[in-house]
Formats: sequence, structure tokens, C-alpha cells
Amino acid sequence: MSITIWLTGRPASGKTTTAHALRATLLSRGMSVLAVDGDDLRKGLSGDLGFSAEDRSKNVQRAAHIARLANEQDMVCIVALISPIAADREKARDIVGPERFLEVYLQADLAKCESRDPKGNYQLARQGVLKHFTGISDLYEAPSCPGLVLDTTGDSTLDLNVQNILTHLGKVGVIRL
Repeated sequence: MSITIWLTGRPASGKTTTAHALRATLLSRGMSVLAVDGDDLRKGLSGDLGFSAEDRSKNVQRAAHIARLANEQDMVCIVALISPIAADREKARDIVGPERFLEVYLQADLAKCESRDPKGNYQLARQGVLKHFTGISDLYEAPSCPGLVLDTTGDSTLDLNVQNILTHLGKVGVIRL
């Protein structure tokens, strides 16, 4: 069974790190996996988009269409994308198909995200250099009812977060535990 695992959360909440670790684990189990990362998407397919609400929505839609195509080829697709607006994530769910869309919220408080920001974007946003930065000048709408919540603020480890996703995938019949 193919599925899209949509990782959402604030910048620096651990989406990309989790996506890479999960992809490696699924590949080691012999599964076909495509990982779609927001930064990579913006370097190519979405390179023409900025960070306005309209452009962010288009970026989410493009990622959802890629995920749907991957799923139609019997691949698991892991999307690591801030996707800050709940309505855009719902549209992504509709594009992919609700039966094969797992929304995973990487929950991390703002202070933790700022403390581990590898790009220094939070500081630039607070200085007014970066406009439209999610969590500072732009809104992040946390999912109201995600399929899975991973707390990346506290003591949770990357291995535990990947295991929690695998356990969920086992419960819905995507993998054998």
C-alpha cells in the first residue's frame, strides 16, 4: 500500500531530519520511497514562488501532486514541508486522497526551534531582514487533528520519532511490524 506521510511543523522543528531518517529506514525494509523536502522543492520546481500566502499555497499543491504521482507508482512519499496553513494541508489531503494521507505534526515550541535553527533564519526574521517567516511574521496553524503528533521539543529522540511513525504505519497496514 502506498501512503503519503506529510510532515508539518515550524521551521527547525525536525521535519527534514525526520524525513531522511524515515526514508532510510523504509528503504532498508525494501520499500520504494520518495522524500520531498520544502527547501529542495524551492530550489527547483517551486523556484518561481515567493513566500506570499498565494505562493505558499501553490507550493503545497505542487508537493501534493508529486506525492499523489509517487503513490500512484506504489511508492511511499514523505513530504517535509512547513505548510503553515491548515486549509492548504486539507487541500493537499484532497489531492493525494484522504485514504493515503498521514499528517504528522512535529510539535516544537518556538524557543526550541529558534535555539536549533541551522540557517539563522529566526534571527534574520526578528531583525526584519527576512519577511514572511513562519512563526515570527507569518502564522503557523498547528493541525487540529493530525494522524500523529511527535513532540520534538522535549526528550523525544529521532529514533523514537521514526519508531512512532513506523508503529502507526504498521497499525494502518502499510508495513509489517
